[in-house]
Amino acid sequence: MSDMATGRLWGVGLGPGDPELVTVKAARLIGEADVIAFHSARHGRSIARSVAAPYLREGQIEEALIYPLTTETTDHPGGYQGAIDDFYAACAVRLAVHLDAGRDVVVLCEGDPLFYGSYMHMHKRLSHRYTTEVVPGVTSVSGASAVLGRPLVERDEILTVLPGTLPAEVLAERLAATDSAAVLKLGRTFTKVRDALATAGRLDEAWYVERATTGEQRLAPLAEVDPDSVPYFSLALIPSPANAAPAVPAREAETSNTRTRGEVVVVGLGPAGRPWLTPEAQEALAAADELIGYGPYLDRVPPNPRQRRHPTDNRVEAERAAHALELALAGSRVAVISSGDPGVFAMASAVLEVACEPRFTGVPVRVLPGLTAAHAVASRAGAPLGHDYCVLSLSDLLKPWEVVAERISAAAKADLVLAIYNPASRSRTWQVAAARDLLLEHRAPETPVVIGRDVGGAGESMIFTTLGELDPAVVDMRCLLIVGSSTTRVAERGDGGRVVFTPRRYPA
Repeated sequence: MSDMATGRLWGVGLGPGDPELVTVKAARLIGEADVIAFHSARHGRSIARSVAAPYLREGQIEEALIYPLTTETTDHPGGYQGAIDDFYAACAVRLAVHLDAGRDVVVLCEGDPLFYGSYMHMHKRLSHRYTTEVVPGVTSVSGASAVLGRPLVERDEILTVLPGTLPAEVLAERLAATDSAAVLKLGRTFTKVRDALATAGRLDEAWYVERATTGEQRLAPLAEVDPDSVPYFSLALIPSPANAAPAVPAREAETSNTRTRGEVVVVGLGPAGRPWLTPEAQEALAAADELIGYGPYLDRVPPNPRQRRHPTDNRVEAERAAHALELALAGSRVAVISSGDPGVFAMASAVLEVACEPRFTGVPVRVLPGLTAAHAVASRAGAPLGHDYCVLSLSDLLKPWEVVAERISAAAKADLVLAIYNPASRSRTWQVAAARDLLLEHRAPETPVVIGRDVGGAGESMIFTTLGELDPAVVDMRCLLIVGSSTTRVAERGDGGRVVFTPRRYPA
């Protein structure tokens, strides 16, 4: 969008929720931007991004600004305000990296950016340093009035807009003294707001509006609403009795070299794709300065020029771990990438082993779980892991085959379902047949076997067979095998589908 030496910052209002209420200018800027930034809670789902989704284009850089907390409970030395101020400062630094590189940044904001909007915190920290423009949006108050079909104010009437976070006595006083009113930020404040409306004698006039203009919209007399059903994105409205933009915040000086303490986060991506990624993992990836991992796994994380990427071979786990810890020791926030769950035959143990060396004892290390392949394959098959089961790897690269064989026999003798990782590779072609033969010493040939390949990916396939008919030729490194116990059942469903499950009740 910009040919300036530095990028341009845009605060773009998206309106109350209906993508068709996004202004023409906002839609154009969203489509042209180099970088799209948006806030979300830790669950990772962003309302702002979902509203803007029709106007995004392929290849744009996305910066997910994920709030570190959602309540005022925190162990931050500066309390809630200190934690949230540090979060906004860190977000501003992330956006400044793009602006300094000449990339134009659009910060998405529900409603209007300067009307209780999340964008204003970036505006205060960046607008004095970069060319900035704010694009207004339809506010939630206007959206609520529209869907109710009731005017807000007429002639000389006064409209008062209040946050539900005010003390109850202040709310009651203001509500009693105005003609029309809108109370925002309900959620946990709903009961207090309802009581203040009753104290002011206005409860019978008040309407409840939730997610106005969206497919999840809800309208009701406020007195009839269950407090436990009220989300944050709702408001109370007292329309015009006749029909029963804030100033830009002062600029704050910020330094662009603010850094947080370095750390290593070992992140599980799940078996494939963003839908399998947990919100916690998404948060860690969004905040990282450096990404380290086996090349094909690293390729699954969308590129961001702000971040440095360090792809490696799959057999250098200790070196990869040491590199990550050295970067963290120098102050970087490092995400070490694993497929599936990092604690299941993956990078977590390698990182922790190296992190116990004296030189790295001061480096914080966190492990974030991911959906592991055994559970992904099991979900596609039904519930073959419904009872006791054993997880093991057929790879003999890090342990002798004799140990693998002993464990296969022990699990088979104990009548455990087996989830088998790393069954074969280009250099290991005989282990599947050997494992099958060991299992057949204790299991019937009719024992159900599930072979899941690339579950969640474009090449996903599921094979249902039996232990006696298991063909090692169809198994490769991208497969996971589940071998049933004596109680595992295969059933044909009325819809033509097949399910495999292991009952939780064991026969007497």
